[in-house]
Amino acid sequence: MRQGKASKIARLAGVAVAAGMLAAGLALPAVGGAGVAIIGASDGLDLKPAELPEPPLAEKTTVLDANGHPIAQFWDVYREVVPLRQVADVMKTAIISIEDDRFYEHGAIDLEGTMRALARNLQSGGVSQGGSTITQQYVKQVLLNTAVTKKEKEKALEATYGRKLNELRFAMGVEQKYTKDQILEKYLNIAYFGAGANGIEAAAKRFFGVHASRITLWQAATLAGAVQLPTATDPEGGRKNRQRLLERRDVVLDRMRELGKITPQQAAEAKSKKLGYKGTPLPGNCTASPYPYFCVYVREEFLRDPAFGRTEEDNARLLYRGGLTIRTTLDPRMQAAAEKAIKKHVHASDNPVASEALVQPGTGMIKAMAASRGYGTSARRHEMSYNIVADTGHGGLGGFQAGSTFKTFTLITALEQGMKIDDGFSVGDGYRATGYSAFTNCKGENVGDPTHTVTNDEGSPGFKSLRTGTWQSVNTFFMELERRVGLCDTVRTARSLGIKRADGRKLQEYETFTLGINEMDPVTVANAYAAIAARGKYCAPMAITQVTAQDGEVTDFRSKCRQALDPEVADAAAHILSGVFTKGTMRAAGGIGRDAAGKTGTNDDQSSAWFAGFTPDLAGAVSIGDPRGAIAHKLNGVTIGGRYYGAVFGATIPGPIWNDTMMAALRGVNATSFTPIDSARFGGCGQNCPSDRPAPGDGEGGDGPAAPTVQ
Repeated sequence: MRQGKASKIARLAGVAVAAGMLAAGLALPAVGGAGVAIIGASDGLDLKPAELPEPPLAEKTTVLDANGHPIAQFWDVYREVVPLRQVADVMKTAIISIEDDRFYEHGAIDLEGTMRALARNLQSGGVSQGGSTITQQYVKQVLLNTAVTKKEKEKALEATYGRKLNELRFAMGVEQKYTKDQILEKYLNIAYFGAGANGIEAAAKRFFGVHASRITLWQAATLAGAVQLPTATDPEGGRKNRQRLLERRDVVLDRMRELGKITPQQAAEAKSKKLGYKGTPLPGNCTASPYPYFCVYVREEFLRDPAFGRTEEDNARLLYRGGLTIRTTLDPRMQAAAEKAIKKHVHASDNPVASEALVQPGTGMIKAMAASRGYGTSARRHEMSYNIVADTGHGGLGGFQAGSTFKTFTLITALEQGMKIDDGFSVGDGYRATGYSAFTNCKGENVGDPTHTVTNDEGSPGFKSLRTGTWQSVNTFFMELERRVGLCDTVRTARSLGIKRADGRKLQEYETFTLGINEMDPVTVANAYAAIAARGKYCAPMAITQVTAQDGEVTDFRSKCRQALDPEVADAAAHILSGVFTKGTMRAAGGIGRDAAGKTGTNDDQSSAWFAGFTPDLAGAVSIGDPRGAIAHKLNGVTIGGRYYGAVFGATIPGPIWNDTMMAALRGVNATSFTPIDSARFGGCGQNCPSDRPAPGDGEGGDGPAAPTVQ
């Protein structure tokens, strides 16, 4: 569109006359004698151009996966800023025709429009008609968008001459600072069109499902008509609103015809069209994301990270209005692998829910978060409204008891204290603490329970080593092992690997800590096991790798890591845990065709079940339980995934899900081997050998293959 060129002298003259008119309206109840008042009043108005503060427009934030593809959007005010060249010419013509047909010919104020408004205002004794130009409307929108409190918003809209004069000063500054095309572009991007759509691009998508560059005549007239009364003509408001919008559309078409912008035939043809409102859902928030659980994690991580603001409120304002681009760690291929594996074994209609998290060892990057049920509030679709894959700090509810996956922390503590892989002791079918002082928590309190007997679900009594006790997941062995190495030391090992309760409360430090009495979430457990895979290098869970601000400034985020375990201790733990696949509770499920290690976990009477494991390249944790209440709704006599189970164990459903996920997620990735165990340090047994044989020294001595038990 060709920009008209009004001379600076003409613009200033227009402003001076308009100022006089506004002053006259303010000073006199009638037109008579206005000329004298104009001169006196305008001298005291100090009508000089003022610099309009123009903070960045509130704009949607886009979340990307690790490959740079959009996966979610956050917005409080939905807007997509586009340059004027990406707006159809007919849209520009329509908005100018109805809002300010002399836009390219006047300065900051349109004298003709102001004279009409002045006459009406003098008659009414107030400000009943504004005669605002597009520039003035832009100024008002900026002031309104800048207002934060309700009082500030009311002030930005108050019907007073003071506000109008202030807007005029800013409009003069805007006209001096920008070209007409630039002003029009800014106006089209800030204007509200109704139905939650701010700016022309969002409006075009919301109303008609097209880009602003593809708008047709009747669509342009509809949107141009909506600007004046966006609430009263909001098509989401019902039949009356839609009828008003149709009427406004036709008014715009008539005005375009009167101005010679379209022919009578074009106007008639456009009027014959139906409203055509599609109500295209505005993409945004986690319910619309293909990866809702990961989306919730990113959202909560951003809101609570002090790197983005001083308070959670500051962070929320930045996330929902800042127009950021957030790049994340999510790997779509690995995510698809997790989703497919879960769907194979657990249906969305099942009451028990399976969830899984995948974490990259050595970085803490979360590669996938999946669950068997969808995220949302629909009871019909059996959706969940919380993040079952994560802790309460990331939208979760409270998790499930982690069961025997916690035995790994007792195993690591024993290795740290010098035990060898075939050191062990004899155990029976039951274990009862000898006294209250048999176990001491990290506060120095005695927490042994001589009144309670811990039993084994399966397995035979006898001598168990670190290897065979782990492979068979023998409860009585790990209770005695925890007593020997110390409850507090075991708790400290777990904490060093990032273990914390999913509900945010302190870890329960009782004698049964090693049996997994604490409620956990898959992200935390997977990340702890990832640290073992990384030879003891613990990295905090990470979901955000980069944030690009609205102005293009890029901030990169690095993994926060520390050495939590002696690398050789981690290697020895991996060596023992790898036997779970070949000689232990996962033997029936089989391996995945590459080095892997892990631990099954089942809670009392199958209230929930877990499998946590790792390869050198990827770690993961799978849980299954009933969110209605794991204790009240145990996994006994249940049908899951269309199959009946008398009892669900860690190797029954979680283990196979983990296997299927890993084989698909790592397809095409070169297999990495575990670092071999230091046989001189950990091989054979030391002072805790079986009494009927000497200590072997080849690093592979001990009881030999053990009959698998499921736990």
